[in-house]
Amino acid sequence: MPTPRRRRSVLPLTLSATALLVPLATACSGAASDDAADGGQRLRVVMAFPPAQAMSLYGDDAVTLSRLAVIEGLTTLDRDGAAKPALAASWKRDSAKEWTFTLRKATFQDGTKVDAAAVVRSLNAAEKASPKPRVLSDTGLTASAPGAGTVRIVTDEADPLLPQRLANPSLTILSAAAYADGKVNPAGHATGPFTLAAVKGAVSATLERNDAYWGGKAKAPGVDVTFVADGTARANALRTEAVDVAEYVPISQASLLGDGLVHEFPSARTNGLSLNTEHGVFADPAMRAAAREAIDSKALVKAVYEGRADTAQGLLGPGIPWAADARTAPVDRAKAADKAQVAKTKEIVLATYTNRPELPEVATVVQQQLSKRGFTVKQVVRDYAQLEADALAGKYDAFIQARNTLLDTADPVSYLASDFTCDGSFNISQLCDKRVDTDVNKAAGTAGTDARHTAAAAAEADVLGTDALVPLLHERFVQGYDDSRVRGVSLDPMERTLITADTHVG
Repeated sequence: MPTPRRRRSVLPLTLSATALLVPLATACSGAASDDAADGGQRLRVVMAFPPAQAMSLYGDDAVTLSRLAVIEGLTTLDRDGAAKPALAASWKRDSAKEWTFTLRKATFQDGTKVDAAAVVRSLNAAEKASPKPRVLSDTGLTASAPGAGTVRIVTDEADPLLPQRLANPSLTILSAAAYADGKVNPAGHATGPFTLAAVKGAVSATLERNDAYWGGKAKAPGVDVTFVADGTARANALRTEAVDVAEYVPISQASLLGDGLVHEFPSARTNGLSLNTEHGVFADPAMRAAAREAIDSKALVKAVYEGRADTAQGLLGPGIPWAADARTAPVDRAKAADKAQVAKTKEIVLATYTNRPELPEVATVVQQQLSKRGFTVKQVVRDYAQLEADALAGKYDAFIQARNTLLDTADPVSYLASDFTCDGSFNISQLCDKRVDTDVNKAAGTAGTDARHTAAAAAEADVLGTDALVPLLHERFVQGYDDSRVRGVSLDPMERTLITADTHVG
């Protein structure tokens, strides 16, 4: 049986784009008056995705905390996706399944020391969490403390990517106080350069500088964060200087803002059409093949992204440099149903979310392309938090999502495992295919860079051969800030970082 799917609470955002600008101005007012006392100007940041799990570490809220420099793990990732030290100063692999990590001297934001007991507590809590964090969907781990400054980690299977896996935000290290009353509370109990001081529901958050940060004091005294799902509102806030940094500027606003405010860079994010392989029209492989043939990626890039995206090449796009050379063609694909056969099927429900403003436009173009093939399509478009549980439960025939294929371990094998295997924790397509599972498991156990790339490409071809997901295009990220006055914003293709200790105004 598949492992339980992740669930997120429903936090509706019903304010209009105009109304959403009000909290921006309110949250940011008065910040400048404290500049002299705090040794710099507070950062004002608007983000696209509001907290949906009360800042839980075991879902996507952990990524938000990582992007705001609140939390840290034993390791972090460099620009190429390789592991480098964070709370662990060094590590070594003792055997195929055993590793030893040596800790650096650091303190939590509540003043307690980072020691082996704290690391063991945090990692074992993540392993026992229900639902399990996506990064652990294809492996398990057990941590123990042979000494105050060393941690021993044993994995269920050989895991050559454990150091990269431990950089995932869901494997953050917190102090003992974070686990009081059976809950996990990162506020004031993490180790990052900024401390989460307050959260106002799905509206805003306040961060204060962690003056005891092991890596040196942050350059900004704090960060005032507002969560705004409406992309135009985020762009307007940047244009009017109500904020210093705007996350995920809509493509439609990029040319209006100009190059000084818009910073575009390649990503590992693939926009795909997930088709429900278990129930409904797309349980038939011939219908999935017909949907694939209906999609025109070039038209999507031109009509919706104004050329600021790359046409679909596969599951793994140009943000993964080795993917194109390693890719192999899918085999044994089903023959596509013709238009007359498609026209006889029942109406399909196509869902997507508003948090990425291009996706509703993508859905409209995809609806037109599918309709031209003979499908009758009904759209459902809502805030992501209102859709995810139903998508994971297989309640839609088709679901358009923008997925970072390197988000979990900086290696696409983890993405392939979570999204396309029988026990995958993020398997929106409900796919369960023996060939896919076999090749993903093979890739997961493969060491050596070139061999692992070859194995991952074989698994990618297996997934493409099922048509469980039809690649639509590969996004480029667009972040907004005025480069004449804002410094140190992280343009991270893996989306782990945005605000750092170096980010500041001036």
